Amino acid sequence: MTAAGHRSTATKPPLWARKANIVLALALLALAVVGTTTQSWIDVRLDPAAAASADLHVQGSKAATAVTALAIVALAGGLASSIAGKVSRWVIAAIVVLASAGIIVAAALVVAGPLAAAQGTIAATTGISGGQAGASFTVFPVLALVAAVLLALFGCLLPFAGRYWKGRTKYDVAARAAAAGSGPVDEIDSWDRLSRGEDPT
Repeated sequence: MTAAGHRSTATKPPLWARKANIVLALALLALAVVGTTTQSWIDVRLDPAAAASADLHVQGSKAATAVTALAIVALAGGLASSIAGKVSRWVIAAIVVLASAGIIVAAALVVAGPLAAAQGTIAATTGISGGQAGASFTVFPVLALVAAVLLALFGCLLPFAGRYWKGRTKYDVAARAAAAGSGPVDEIDSWDRLSRGEDPT
């Protein structure tokens, strides 16, 4: 192995810290949460004494209205982290963790009290609230809760993993070039210098 090959291997970030892995995990987990909200979170039996199956199915978007919005915020943060700087990654990490915490709380409330979470839908459907109805949660709020916990975990990893990422903004590239005392680092830096009216040659 050549010295250049050895340096390339030595500076390669660990698997958990690779940008593609972190960004992809954040995006997929956020999308997974959104996906669960399109499914039934609560099965309601309007007449608990009846032998029939549940009469009403409450989607996650109605049982926990804030979950979809919070998941979209986390998704946007995860995608933005791919081009964010060091300070911005800390801000994004905080946003993702807070959004995940909101999802966890909302999903936990549905699991803890499915009938209370379904009251709005029951009232809108039957025109009666507080009736003698039975309700049970499905697997989807549990899946949303698990996905949100993992989302928070990757959000916490984001600023630490970002230490291994190479800066791609013009500010990061210019700083590396100045520190090295050399010319353009790559095509992106050359283009940025041209846009500033400098001659990279």
